[in-house]
Amino acid sequence: MTIDAWFVVGAIVGLASTIVCVVAAIMKKKPNDVTLLALAAVELFIVAYAIGSLIRLLAGEQLAGEPWEFWGYMFTAAALPVAGFYWAMMERTHWSNYVMGAVGVTVVVMLARMAQIWYGTGLSEQAAPALESLKSLQAGIGL
Repeated sequence: MTIDAWFVVGAIVGLASTIVCVVAAIMKKKPNDVTLLALAAVELFIVAYAIGSLIRLLAGEQLAGEPWEFWGYMFTAAALPVAGFYWAMMERTHWSNYVMGAVGVTVVVMLARMAQIWYGTGLSEQAAPALESLKSLQAGIGL
């Protein structure tokens, strides 16, 4: 996977949000300004990343993968903090902080996949022979 500045900043923001929310949950705190702002930071980063990605595309950069897949991940990553916020507002218990903590780490994983789609670093060409032998093995056992 190609690691760029977008991924590094997103990983820092997402993991920091997760740490803040999980620590608050362990301390049995209800969702508060600190945990909600940590979640808002994740959303703000995703919006900035979407704008930056659009600018990069308009400037002539190309996605190595499918555009619908990249933007699908982007939309989903942007929806997760909103869903976490609504969850926290509906269920004002310390358990909501665990849900908000899961948002940050989930967004980091999605950022890694978006980087793979952007740079085309999914399945390497070196793995293609192994994949072909796996397909022949599956055919041999009737899968």
